[in-house]
Amino acid sequence: MSDPRLEKIRTRLQAALTPLEIDIGDESAMHAGHAGAASGGGHYTVRIVSARFEGIKLVMRHRLVYDSVHDMMHKEIHALAITALAPSEV
Repeated sequence: MSDPRLEKIRTRLQAALTPLEIDIGDESAMHAGHAGAASGGGHYTVRIVSARFEGIKLVMRHRLVYDSVHDMMHKEIHALAITALAPSEV
């Protein structure tokens, strides 16, 4: 069964960043009992390769990812670990 949050994150990132590669993981089970998990938000990992990241600093890459899912933060997403690469870095 597909997790609707994972699909929502994937859809948002695909629309905003047109990734060449995208891998999204759910680590929520590893954080059960964590104070942040009480809000219902999940812990996710994202590895994304996009031409949009070419020539820009890591902090701006992360900002682009966070901007794509901003309305999900603190409700559906408690934590998001990001690996954002340009195609030249793969």
